[in-house]
Amino acid sequence: MHISRKHQGFTLLELILVIAVIGLIVSVVSYNVIGKDPADDVEQETRKLQVLFDMASDYAVLNQKQLGLRVDLEKVTYEFVALNDEQRWRPIETQPIFAMHELPEFVSLELILEDLPWQNEDSLFDTKVFDESLSVSDEGVEIGNEEDIEPPPPQILLLSSGEITPFEIRLIYDEPFGQTIPFFFTLQGEDVPPLLRLDKEEL
Repeated sequence: MHISRKHQGFTLLELILVIAVIGLIVSVVSYNVIGKDPADDVEQETRKLQVLFDMASDYAVLNQKQLGLRVDLEKVTYEFVALNDEQRWRPIETQPIFAMHELPEFVSLELILEDLPWQNEDSLFDTKVFDESLSVSDEGVEIGNEEDIEPPPPQILLLSSGEITPFEIRLIYDEPFGQTIPFFFTLQGEDVPPLLRLDKEEL
């Protein structure tokens, strides 16, 4: 009796499916190993701060409030705060969008308030002297229990008149032992918004 044997092999559809699955696996592995370009993330963070700052300035003008941007260089955070009736700087609880924001890993902040390249004698602000009601000095901040310590005042002011403290802030990416060359993005504020965003620069 003759027994026929069926030819064992892959159909074209099966080959296409196998190739597609292999491609998907390779793409996932490549993404995890290589990762996203960190410059994209830092640029996005820079744009976010730029937009939030301009929005906060508009909010200060429309609501006739004195706002400030508090930058914590050690914790790598920033937060918009408002001057209340007791002349204390407090978070803007009615606007969660202005709440404290922590930057991603390997990103640090550099804040420059003096000797800015565009500053001149006619600047709206003297970076060393402010009105007492809008003081950015940390004098009088007492040391005690952490929950009782008054947070430091903001370094940058956004006034109800639309004026702002001249400043330059850099978002710096530097991953130790990483293959990416350290770089930074810069935002500049010149008396009034909008802020100027500069292109990426390498350190």
